[in-house]
Amino acid sequence: MKASDIRKLKKRIEPAYSEMFSGRVYEVGSGAVAVRNHSGEAHHTVIGVHGFLENQCYFTQLYQEPTTELILLTCSNYHIPVSGPNLERPGWVLRNPHTEATIEYDARILIQTIENLPSSNRIRVHGHSRGGGVILEAARQRPELFGDIDVVLEAPVMPEGQLHALVRAILEPVSHGMWPWIVRAINSTPSSAYSQTFFGRMNPRKKTLLNRMFSATQDHLTIVRNLENIMAWMEQWDTSVLANIRQGTILIPETDRILDREAMLNAARHSTTSVRIVETRGTSHFITLDSETWVPSMDDIPSVA
Repeated sequence: MKASDIRKLKKRIEPAYSEMFSGRVYEVGSGAVAVRNHSGEAHHTVIGVHGFLENQCYFTQLYQEPTTELILLTCSNYHIPVSGPNLERPGWVLRNPHTEATIEYDARILIQTIENLPSSNRIRVHGHSRGGGVILEAARQRPELFGDIDVVLEAPVMPEGQLHALVRAILEPVSHGMWPWIVRAINSTPSSAYSQTFFGRMNPRKKTLLNRMFSATQDHLTIVRNLENIMAWMEQWDTSVLANIRQGTILIPETDRILDREAMLNAARHSTTSVRIVETRGTSHFITLDSETWVPSMDDIPSVA
């Protein structure tokens, strides 16, 4: 990438969305991890990893039980969707050797989160889209951590996967230097002009979370690096990576216009472990925003030895 393109792409994007949050927020490299307050002793711990151009709020209404400890990642160079967070800098954070805004970098954030923050011995890690790829990469880097962890991969970025053909056609003519202009154009366009095509049938929660997606990152460079890295990661790894996930669920949407559904499903079928594959009905790429009924039961989460 040319230096002139990098300078243009580093221009700051102002945050456009936040929600009330009660809990602690830790700075972990160029990302963050938030731990929501819960009443009493935690019976389960759920760690949520958001997708491309999303934020931690994707999971806040999915896991509302008072005895669920909810831990939420903010991927590298994304805005933390909390008004005026009081960031803590924990001593357990180690240097991250990977490039920021990559699946590999955010996987290292997830690894440190699993090692240091859960207070219960029943742990689920739930990743949507790119977040699913982050989980698979974390399990590739540290497979021993995932032996007793329940994993939910929701419409995930998968090894040997692809972007949807429509997304590929849109991205093909886009050069690096065009991204600041494209983001401004998208943010000035009513979401109704494109939401039905890419997001499926809308509901109030989807409208709230997806309305200003292109303001989720701190700069345009993160958008470009995320996209390039997603495509490179899917091409680099084969489906043997799935063997590192021992138990859990892969949720496949009925219709997906972000990722290639058939490539996703084909990759999932190469899993050699007891992970379930659930082909959901009446859903878009944003499965659990369409219907929370597809969230697997918490009763299936095993106890970590």
